[in-house]
Amino acid sequence: MERADIVIDYAPRPHQLIIHNDPARFRVPVAHRRFGKTVCCVNEIIRRSIACGRPRPRYGYVAPFRTQAKQVAWDYVQHYLKPLNATFNQAELRADYHGRRLTLYGADNPDALRGLYFDGVVLDEFGDIDPRIWTEVIRPALSDRQGWAIFIGTPKGKNAFWELAEKGREGGDWSAHIFKASETGIIPETELKAARDAMPEDQYAQEFECSFEAAIQGAYYGKALKEADEAGRITRVPYDPALPVWTAWDLGIGDSTAIWFAQIAGKEIRLIDFYETSGVGLDHYAKRLREKPYSYEPLLLPHDANARELGTGRSRTETLQSLGFKTKVAPRLGVDDGINAVRTLLPRCWFDEEKTKPGLEALKQYRREWDERMKTFRPRPMHDWTSHAADALRYLATGLPDRVTKPAPRPDKPKWVV
Repeated sequence: MERADIVIDYAPRPHQLIIHNDPARFRVPVAHRRFGKTVCCVNEIIRRSIACGRPRPRYGYVAPFRTQAKQVAWDYVQHYLKPLNATFNQAELRADYHGRRLTLYGADNPDALRGLYFDGVVLDEFGDIDPRIWTEVIRPALSDRQGWAIFIGTPKGKNAFWELAEKGREGGDWSAHIFKASETGIIPETELKAARDAMPEDQYAQEFECSFEAAIQGAYYGKALKEADEAGRITRVPYDPALPVWTAWDLGIGDSTAIWFAQIAGKEIRLIDFYETSGVGLDHYAKRLREKPYSYEPLLLPHDANARELGTGRSRTETLQSLGFKTKVAPRLGVDDGINAVRTLLPRCWFDEEKTKPGLEALKQYRREWDERMKTFRPRPMHDWTSHAADALRYLATGLPDRVTKPAPRPDKPKWVV
């Protein structure tokens, strides 16, 4: 098949050409809203796939949610692949053309990506994706084909996307480009002025000027965690063998289970470890706990851990007890009350920056859900990959004994004896 036979209805803008012409294997374009990131990357997949000489090339487009991938990219995939006489599978969001295949995925279902190989992958809005999707699932899937990856999005604080952008500055296999609205000229100045007038300063800086310094809009714990970082409370926090370890669990069914490991030292809450995975039974988590050198207090479980499962007739509390652990069920509180309990606890928390890194990343990203139609935040958290770690910390904040979570009462003032 000659490349000259194929003409695609796509004329890249000058700034999009920078992405297309970049030879780096791993590219991190940080681009403002309405830059044309999706169009650019869909066409990059098509261009690279046609040039690929390997048998049965496979490509993936990954968004935080599968529905999001469909909304932002599927129409473009169909439009630009139509001249190649592609066949489209609507149910699987898959396009097949000239022995090549492009499939859309959601990062919320990592199991759909396991066991596959890819010649190239685009990760859209990477700041909203669990970074372990890249390190544990997609990166290995690129290895045997020496595939490439593009990470696109707008900043949402100094998260994993920021880390990749920083890595891109180092060169080698990696590259990074920053495309600010004030510099590209894609959006007219009158529109930018209108956006500046209508949006909070931080939001405008994040969405249009690609600022990683701007606060994450709607984040519940962003300010408290920033203060913890500035105060040096995100650092190396060693395990103290003289102190028992509390674990707080968010138990998933067909979903992730997250566990925080904490030690209490006076007024300090020391978060020394974190673990999260999915697709395994409670015996797996029991084994992981025993592999660690910790001495455990009763496990802090969510209120629904006492519900009996239809398949076994036992509750998850009973299962963990049968595996040799004492348990305690956290009180049933509303999400708002739990979030407030975490906010009260965070000023006393120390985090081991390496061992708790995945959980800490989730806490930084945990935020209110955005109502696109009303252009405002809904009064509830967004349920995504950040929820499990955030919920587990809520159970820690609400399940610890009162002597730990509440400050000691002030002594009575001395009375004058006359």
